[in-house]
Amino acid sequence: MSLPRRVPILIAIGTLLAPTGASSLQQASPAEGLSLQEAVALARLNNPGYLAVQNDRGVADWNVRQAYGALLPSAAASGRLGWLGTGEESFGSFTTGELGLANQPSIYSSGYSLGLSYQLSWGVLRGPAQAGAARDRTLADIRSFEVGLQRDVTLAYLDVLRQTEEVVLAEQELERARFNLRLASAQRDVGTVTALDVQQAEVQVGRAEVTLLQTEQALRTSRLVLNRTMGVRLDRVVDPVTTFELVPPAWDEEELYPRAVGSNPNLEARLRDLEVSDYGLSIARSSYFPTVSLAAGWSGFTRETSSTDLAIARAQGQVEAQQAQCEAQNDLYQRLADPLPPTDCSRFVFTDADRSRIITSNDVFPFDFRQSPPSASLTVSLPLFQGLSRQRQVEEAKAQQGDARHYYREQELALRADVAIGLGNVRTAYQSALIEERSQAFADEQLRLALERYRVGTISFIDLVEAETVKAQADRARLTAIYGYHDAIANLEAIVGDDLRGPTEP
Repeated sequence: MSLPRRVPILIAIGTLLAPTGASSLQQASPAEGLSLQEAVALARLNNPGYLAVQNDRGVADWNVRQAYGALLPSAAASGRLGWLGTGEESFGSFTTGELGLANQPSIYSSGYSLGLSYQLSWGVLRGPAQAGAARDRTLADIRSFEVGLQRDVTLAYLDVLRQTEEVVLAEQELERARFNLRLASAQRDVGTVTALDVQQAEVQVGRAEVTLLQTEQALRTSRLVLNRTMGVRLDRVVDPVTTFELVPPAWDEEELYPRAVGSNPNLEARLRDLEVSDYGLSIARSSYFPTVSLAAGWSGFTRETSSTDLAIARAQGQVEAQQAQCEAQNDLYQRLADPLPPTDCSRFVFTDADRSRIITSNDVFPFDFRQSPPSASLTVSLPLFQGLSRQRQVEEAKAQQGDARHYYREQELALRADVAIGLGNVRTAYQSALIEERSQAFADEQLRLALERYRVGTISFIDLVEAETVKAQADRARLTAIYGYHDAIANLEAIVGDDLRGPTEP
């Protein structure tokens, strides 16, 4: 029995997903089928490897933001709180007691500082462009993984179909073996054949049962591989919804190569590597250029003592000293031959207002800041000699640029060869499938004739088994050729980086 040219997707897969997925596809009814497009979409949502690669996109975006942020000034703010207890403190070889500062009260202090700084260099100016090229490189890597994931899902999907068809063929072989056993038994009963033919038929039934067991296990394995590739867990059998057609390949190498140049993610990644290396060389050369730095700062402080007695005593002592000096000066004026008018010494007196002022001025902790003088600076630096490290960096950047250019050229050559090889594989697989279709038709006819001849006794059971074997081999060869054709298309799509089949039928 020949297989139809249009191979149905007889895949039994479920639609209950693992706990980690979040998609409307995951909420589909368990009775709904799963198409190839849905399988690829589920893989994009749930495959752990792809999700891990996707995380690199956020880092690349922030690298670009950081590069633009370097064009803005930096700002810093700081605050401090301090406390100094009572006791004797040393200043070099002296102490506070020796300096007349005994019984110093505890001191509370606070302060703040604000600073702005800005540095401009050629490397900073080229930073955003380099970060953008690096981000494009990351996106190309993500795209490359996505293309590979789509290929892997497609191949796993096709393998489930292949193994499902293998089970169908194994069931057909088992049914034919059982029919042959019934036929041989009937002919033995009428004396047409011997018991040896019946025994050989029983052996064929046993072999067919083993083949069926093996193909069923292969089908279960292929389903598990598909589930793992999609990153989901499916536990319910569904109906097939997609079909693949064996159609002649209509692509041309001169058409596919320009398409691959624009879509192949590996070539895109090499191109981005070249761009990043160009920016890297430009930045390395900028180490010979001057750097301009701007800075500005503002600050303030407070200082409060736990007791104002010492400050009041010092103020009173200063007033008394001024009064005594004034009286001594007046006495000196009276002793002159021509005395001078005396100075009013009553103005030197420590009042309650002075005491209140001292107490009030001490109440500043923690936010009554005294402003410090602001500061600003402009610096232009030009490095003259750094031990040849700058030239080494330039030469290293040149080498990286040369490597990137060679790798890009290598990828171009590999892409053209891969397109030619992949297209050749598709054409060969298509021709092989056509040949295997004809071979299967011959095997069908041969088996039909052998069965008729065995019924009339013109051939032995061994001849019938041989025809059965040829039929089974032809069926599997055709199945392998058909799915080999679709596998070759999936690999060619991964090389081109684009869909070549168009939408498949649901």
